[in-house]
Amino acid sequence: MKKLNFIDIFSGCGGFSTGLEMAGHKCLLGVDFNKDAIATFDKNHPHAQAVCMDIHKLTKKKLSTLIDISKVDMVVGGPPCQGFSTVGMGNVEDERNSLFKQFVRVTKIVDPKIIIFENVTGMLASKNQDVLKNIYKAFEKLGYHMSAQVLSADDYGVPSRRRRAIIMGVKGGKALFPKPTHGLKKPYVSVKEVLKNIKSLKHEVLNHDKSLSQIKNELDLERLKCIPAGSGIRYERDEKKFLPKKLHFDINWDEISEGRFRQTKYQRLPLDKPAPTILTSRTMYYHPKEHRYLTPREASALQSFPLDFEFCGSYTAQFRQIGNAVPPLLAFAIGKELKKIKLNADVVKFQKQDLSKLSKDAFYYKDRKYA
Repeated sequence: MKKLNFIDIFSGCGGFSTGLEMAGHKCLLGVDFNKDAIATFDKNHPHAQAVCMDIHKLTKKKLSTLIDISKVDMVVGGPPCQGFSTVGMGNVEDERNSLFKQFVRVTKIVDPKIIIFENVTGMLASKNQDVLKNIYKAFEKLGYHMSAQVLSADDYGVPSRRRRAIIMGVKGGKALFPKPTHGLKKPYVSVKEVLKNIKSLKHEVLNHDKSLSQIKNELDLERLKCIPAGSGIRYERDEKKFLPKKLHFDINWDEISEGRFRQTKYQRLPLDKPAPTILTSRTMYYHPKEHRYLTPREASALQSFPLDFEFCGSYTAQFRQIGNAVPPLLAFAIGKELKKIKLNADVVKFQKQDLSKLSKDAFYYKDRKYA
């Protein structure tokens, strides 16, 4: 299949769509409930319909007023994943997980050749196996051969590490997932390269107002000045290593659970390797050299968004969109592989995927030897 027309539900700001279009596919529609995210989607996908609405209200009648349903080859999306998250408390009963039912419902309406949705690796956890089996069954009843794989964004040229579960269903064919392009074959893309690219821009840089990324608290600023690139403070040994005594925390480390902060404080990004997973908080990471937070442009570039991609909404809203997005270069790698899928109405049933093995793979973190 050369070019696929697709719709993106739970589109967010459009990271998935952007990457798929980079691979030659065409987005017809983006749907999301967040007004800032859909405004960003609309700004960067002027050729596609962009609708801010509750997915429950996306009926066949409504969909028909927006696009020609018969032209849709693929449905993609990222149903909200907080209920499955390993960062929070995974809960198979979380009502947000029921949004998968809406993905199935829209699939029934459209009847595409391919469906793809992405989610946190937590959805593949053993405790969520029943939910995953039900998701598979729902799509298998519609005629899709289901496959899933955990992909790490840095393996595909994204300058940050983000592991996602990619679930794909194909009618009359078998899903194909991209092989890593970085690591063994070519170096991972580093934070330093991204910052250099932004600095080299001659024109006005969008979403890059450094005045809004300054640290207002004087004590925080003084502590940050002591932290080198790629470091932060999580344990008492970090405090002793980086901070003079006058800047130590007013705490008893022995009384803290596991003797560490839940999250690293004053975490500067490394320079010579990819960044950690870019999250939704604008105060999570600090610039490797400058004494400030990241700008939305820097954070989005670390997610592999094009440097001319414009974000809408407040600073907080922009970071939320960036942290929730599928890295475009990861979607690009998936999009290129889609072109290799062969559809055959007479295809013999493929072997079903071992979900228990998939669960083990989801939580296997190989050692990354970043050059």
